[in-house]
Amino acid sequence: MSDKSTTPKQLLHLVFGGELTSLDGVEFRDLTDLDIVGIYPNYAEAHAAWKAAAQRTVDNAMMRYFVVHMHRLLEPDEQNAKAST
Repeated sequence: MSDKSTTPKQLLHLVFGGELTSLDGVEFRDLTDLDIVGIYPNYAEAHAAWKAAAQRTVDNAMMRYFVVHMHRLLEPDEQNAKAST
């Protein structure tokens, strides 16, 4: 049995990116060519992965990477409860 009081809550984050069609939006040029960097257990690790991926592609101005807070999508009611308090 695990002790929940010492285990930090898992807050999943997805890091992905791709080449955009324009600098003004977030529409990708080719969805089959998206770079799925990975899924991370917390924001700090996701941010480090995002930063590394973004730095690798710094020469391509159309390339963008994003961090998606998956935990907010998986448990939307929990986020709404926090926002209303």
